[in-house]
Amino acid sequence: MVIIPTFVKWAGGKTQLIKQFIPLFPKKDHVKRYFEPMVGSGAVFFYIKQVYNPHYSMIFDINNDLINLYLQIRDNVDEMISLLKVHKCNHTKNPKEYYYKMREKYNNTEDKLEKSSLLLYLNKTCYNGLYRVNSKGEFNVPFGRYKNPSIVQEKKLKLVPNLLQGAIIKSMTFEKILAHTQVDDFIYFDPPYYPLSETSSFTSYQKNNFLDKEQKRLAKVFKKLDKKNCKVMLSNSDTDLIRDLYNGYNIKVVKAKRMISCKGKGRGAINELVIRNYAD
Repeated sequence: MVIIPTFVKWAGGKTQLIKQFIPLFPKKDHVKRYFEPMVGSGAVFFYIKQVYNPHYSMIFDINNDLINLYLQIRDNVDEMISLLKVHKCNHTKNPKEYYYKMREKYNNTEDKLEKSSLLLYLNKTCYNGLYRVNSKGEFNVPFGRYKNPSIVQEKKLKLVPNLLQGAIIKSMTFEKILAHTQVDDFIYFDPPYYPLSETSSFTSYQKNNFLDKEQKRLAKVFKKLDKKNCKVMLSNSDTDLIRDLYNGYNIKVVKAKRMISCKGKGRGAINELVIRNYAD
């Protein structure tokens, strides 16, 4: 049984879609090196690492704090769990007051281990599990009213360091993938999705948005990797722009349930696209 130990909530997380992805991945004997440039919650990486066991893997993201979180869990998981237990204890006394105090601390601390524990705490207690920053790059999501948030996930967290051992983990932009890949490498992209409508846009994982210009940049990278004879798979929303950008490639529709939405009725199953440059 493959356990996917996703430890952080992230918009567009793929844990729920792994079963639909399995027939879309390349054949197991065709994956020797794996890259995930927008790692997010890491669900696909955790699956590929266990089932395919590539001899080389690299995960990266533009979000420095997210990458720091991966590194701290890999290298200091016991210390991380201890800090989270303190956060859980203090949270139960006065949740809202403690949350805003820790949010301010998160935006100001430079201690890497402390910042990573605060990120996990805030991620489990903020409104809808969002990660959002303002123009100054400060985390500004309001308090979420959870009765019993899963602040400490000790069993899950202890599974992660072993899966991260040997993987290259870096903070950098997705374009840098071009300098690291070679023929037959497998790359999976999970970018901020192109909005289905003007009111549904949520792309501010960093202080810069990921809209038309950025989607077109990503499509160019996809096509350059295709020319290098890499195997490339990408997820995105089912919109005219995305279908146009990847016209001519292998496009499949999968059903996904929106897990992050400000309205309960906005959490139904919707179509998402999986784009590949290789056949089934």
